Amino acid sequence: MMKIPFLDLSRVHQDIYEPLQAAFSRVLDSGCFIMGHELESFETEFAEYCGVKHCVGVGNGLEAIHLLLRAYKIGQGDEVIVPSNTFIATWLAVSQCGATPVPVEPRCDTHNIDPDLIEAAITPRTRAIIAVHLYGQSADMDRINDIALRYNLIVIEDAAQAQGAEYKGKRAGSLGHAAATSFYPGKNLGALGDGGAVLTQDDDIADDIKRLRNYGSKVKYQHDTAGYNSRLDEMQAAFLRVKLNHLNEWNIRRRKVALQYSTLLNGLEIISPFVPDWADPVWHLYVIRSQQRDKLKTHLEHQGISTVIHYPIAPHQQNCYLQYADHSLPIAKSLSGEVLSLPMSPAMKDDEIEYVVKMIGQFS
Repeated sequence: MMKIPFLDLSRVHQDIYEPLQAAFSRVLDSGCFIMGHELESFETEFAEYCGVKHCVGVGNGLEAIHLLLRAYKIGQGDEVIVPSNTFIATWLAVSQCGATPVPVEPRCDTHNIDPDLIEAAITPRTRAIIAVHLYGQSADMDRINDIALRYNLIVIEDAAQAQGAEYKGKRAGSLGHAAATSFYPGKNLGALGDGGAVLTQDDDIADDIKRLRNYGSKVKYQHDTAGYNSRLDEMQAAFLRVKLNHLNEWNIRRRKVALQYSTLLNGLEIISPFVPDWADPVWHLYVIRSQQRDKLKTHLEHQGISTVIHYPIAPHQQNCYLQYADHSLPIAKSLSGEVLSLPMSPAMKDDEIEYVVKMIGQFS
């Protein structure tokens, strides 16, 4: 029996162990640990990678969305359209700025927010749409942007799972008014701790985020707004600079893993991921669906295969959002009972992929 972890970061880091050690030593020797050269360099490099003018490093992905909403002056009395099927951070950021999340159901095939359903959710209080690129595949941004333009709404990308993904040839993070991303360790571009960033073409929004992340200050001890402490530190920025150099090759390998999964799974009694013609995903997650999901997960665990459910409880069914308990969101609820994320990593080997599929076939 093989033992296959869901994600083995130690294996991913083996080939870059020495550059990571060098980055650690460089920061340690510099004596600068907050808001220094490493952060500035990473911000420049990642902005260029994503095809935007500005990258502003912050503490994590949740804070990236929250600070963006603050920068756009979205707050009490406002509404923000969010996917019903997403990690709860997307909703929490809206709640934390005093606005109201308004859930919209996903497409059944991509699991991303359904543009056909957005317009019906817009009210005079709507200020923004947050489009999540779930699992590493972009939402249908042209249609979302067209709706936003007609109703004068801000479009924020939650690109935490989509570093390097493309939509019609453009990189995630450059597809709306601004974007938020996370560098949580398991992400395609992951730090060795928490981290996040805001991406934007807008000079004023970038300046506002720089103030908000640093106690509302751009000049030390001068505080223009009531800000926060949300800074990407020098050590994490240095590690991210190393890993950014490998992101494209890692994403290429993820695509090969996904293709092998999809080819081998064809014909089995599960639903494999669907990719529209306009999307070029980076496969942060490879998510299948099964009406016997829980039994399948247990079966795979008994065969040494670790899987994860993204996400077992939809946001509107969480205890912190009891006010949404009577909302009818059947697609999000259905997905939460059927989705299963298979092991996915740029370090996965062909025989491991074959073993996972073979064990799924034995269950089917």
